[in-house]
Amino acid sequence: MAETAADTVPQPHAAPASERFSRSQKAFTLAGALLGLLLAALDQTIVATAGPTIQADLHIAPEHYPWLTTAYLVASTMMVPVWGKLSDLLGRRAVLVAGIAVFLTGSFLCGVSRSTLALILCRGVQGLGSAALFTGSLAVVADLFPPADRGKYQGLFGAVFGLSSVVGPLAGGFITDALGWHWVFFINLPVGALALALILLRMPPLKPEGVHGGELDLPGAVALAVGVVPLLLALSLGHGAATPRAGGFAWGSAPILGLFALSAVGLGLFVWRERHAKEPLLEPSLFRLRAFSVGNAAVFTIGAVFLASVTFLPLFMVNVVGLSATHSGLTLTPLTLGVVAGNVLSGQLVSRMGRYKALMVGALLFLMGGFAVMGFTLTPDSSQAEVTVKMVLVGLGLGPSIPLYTVAVQNAVPQRRIGVATSATTFFRQLGMTVGVALLGTVFAGTLGRELNARTRQATQGLPPDVQRELHASAPGGLGGEDAPRGQRFQPEQVKAKLREGFEEERRQALREGPEARARVDADEARALSTVDHVERALKESFTRATMAVYRFAILVALAALFVTLLLPELPLRKGGPSKAPAEA
Repeated sequence: MAETAADTVPQPHAAPASERFSRSQKAFTLAGALLGLLLAALDQTIVATAGPTIQADLHIAPEHYPWLTTAYLVASTMMVPVWGKLSDLLGRRAVLVAGIAVFLTGSFLCGVSRSTLALILCRGVQGLGSAALFTGSLAVVADLFPPADRGKYQGLFGAVFGLSSVVGPLAGGFITDALGWHWVFFINLPVGALALALILLRMPPLKPEGVHGGELDLPGAVALAVGVVPLLLALSLGHGAATPRAGGFAWGSAPILGLFALSAVGLGLFVWRERHAKEPLLEPSLFRLRAFSVGNAAVFTIGAVFLASVTFLPLFMVNVVGLSATHSGLTLTPLTLGVVAGNVLSGQLVSRMGRYKALMVGALLFLMGGFAVMGFTLTPDSSQAEVTVKMVLVGLGLGPSIPLYTVAVQNAVPQRRIGVATSATTFFRQLGMTVGVALLGTVFAGTLGRELNARTRQATQGLPPDVQRELHASAPGGLGGEDAPRGQRFQPEQVKAKLREGFEEERRQALREGPEARARVDADEARALSTVDHVERALKESFTRATMAVYRFAILVALAALFVTLLLPELPLRKGGPSKAPAEA
């Protein structure tokens, strides 16, 4: 159903948010919500930094290691619509308190875990709580401020995501080195306690007006879990047939196809249930609002390049530029600052201008420009400073994607459906991120495998088999195109030292055979050492082309997001209190 001017009609007796809540209530509520969101956002980056230490201490098998992240992601994404509906039924305060309690329980259990299975299960508990923090915190802004003022505050919440990407790796490394990996989880307890105190002491219930009674649609929640969990597992575990990895399956394998089939059945049941449920988790009527449906489609599409645009860059910085894993992560700091700046500036501008679509389109054009610079100007000789400057452009383009689309979607629905609308935006963003990482990961791995095979085969042609085996074993992930592990890079000087040791043994044997035999060994050694340099260059060129392929493909995804955004209707940002949606007005 098309939106009309009736969308701006206020509810009878609905006072503006500025009159219903005092300044101190707003300040304490925002502080508590920001701290809650910081908990969930920081946890992802802190744990990623401590991951290698956790793996070594608990002796986690390589095929089980990705589940530390997968369990958190799957549980969080699955629960976002459930917490969103509960926040409309029970109020934001109740959901935030429950979410923080679940998250802190999971954090404590993770910290005391002594086995791989226990840690993975407890990471899932953390994910269950984090979903409430994501959706509840973003919905709070819509309860406290009218749409015309929400942009600048949504920008603050978006900036938390960006800052967590900078602070997380640094804090994770420091805590792990100084106190041990267990404290990566225990550190959440005092921060969560402070957030709980702020919320319980001064935060109003923030239960939407017009919501009376109602029950959670449990059958719908079960159907959603059956649809979402297999889908996320398939996207996380699938890989190209030519690029196998530990713990994964080829896209066309029976386990992956079975997961996709189960997901299709679950999503079908979920859609049917939502059309008949009295209190659906995702109300079908909201999708008749073009601003809601198109806005979430854009959020999903942008989510597909949000994480993928930075996921593969550390591999380039390690294997091409030659940085350590820690320093490669710090390269993302300027990009993150660009994201923060884009968040805050776009939020301030939309509040001043009262319009958001022009800023969305401008940000996407800027993002496409950043992707183009990365996709067509990277070289094997690119420096850290050069890449850092280029990634700032990407960050400025990504920044507005979180606050602006959230404001647009919230502005299109009635106040009593703010929780559902916010959870839908968060759900589609996280789903898009998962799909994007899987899709662009296939592009990266496929390009890397082809380039490595072709270039290293040419570089090592004519060498003795034992020398070829040494070179293959020394390359990241082997030269067969398998996924290169983070933090490992080709060490040419170490390879040359091993080769010299081997040739020294051959040289001693050649001394007994005569000058001609020694000359032959010397020639073989010189050719092998020269080949090491060629292999190093081939590796750098292969990783460069794979990284460029990711950003070139990301241009197409950003272009699709631009087309979807152009279809987004721009509704006037309301300046008063809550109002009805067009279908209800």
